[in-house]
Amino acid sequence: MADHTTVIALAGKGGVGKTSLSAAIVRLLSNKRPDAKILAIDADPAVGLSVALGVEATETLDQIRKRVAEDVTGKLKDTQDILAEAKFRLYDALDEQKGFAFLAIGRPESAGCYCAINTYLKKVIEMLVDDFDYVVIDGEAGIEQINRRVMEKVTHLICVSDQSRKGLSIIETIKDVANELVMYDDIGLIVNRAPLPEKITEKEIGGVRVISVIPQDDAMTENDIEGKSIFELPEDTGILKGAQEALLNLKIL
Repeated sequence: MADHTTVIALAGKGGVGKTSLSAAIVRLLSNKRPDAKILAIDADPAVGLSVALGVEATETLDQIRKRVAEDVTGKLKDTQDILAEAKFRLYDALDEQKGFAFLAIGRPESAGCYCAINTYLKKVIEMLVDDFDYVVIDGEAGIEQINRRVMEKVTHLICVSDQSRKGLSIIETIKDVANELVMYDDIGLIVNRAPLPEKITEKEIGGVRVISVIPQDDAMTENDIEGKSIFELPEDTGILKGAQEALLNLKIL
């Protein structure tokens, strides 16, 4: 990975707003770093980030993986040939938007072993990352697949939780798993959709520094219900202000 590339991965249990926050971060980076090359990676099989960003996933990484796997079935192919072909197809699948590019990972593996192909494609993603200044990864619930299917190294890991005791109690577990599986330079926690934000007074929860507390946001909820993109929200919306605070605390902005 190039030294200049900032790779931000969001992790946490389901239903805490990781996708909306990922989209907010992409919007903030594209607005505040207009000359930067930004890549948004949807690592959640539900492909919710495409809706949040107002883009359409053309060909997913999983579809590319299957095509490359089919091409190598029954015949030996040089690893470099596989990498070159996968990289070409990956670039072809990138959905270039105003201010950022978008890539969806797609559904997890089905029957059959694609371990070698996944390893190749992970290498291709790591090569792809070198061409961008910022990469934002919206991960599915948990953190294992960021390591298994996307990358082993991120620069900034953002844990996301709601204010529930159950949600906050698993932050330490996520950190422990991340320490084992994902190499990262910095880590922070966003408490999202907090009904009582004033009650969060701790600077650290589960050993993770609190970088932003975002109150419940009716504008964001309405946006989600109507299927609108993050770019249609007013600038003073809580999620955008909270995401900006988090990026400032991580020294990304």
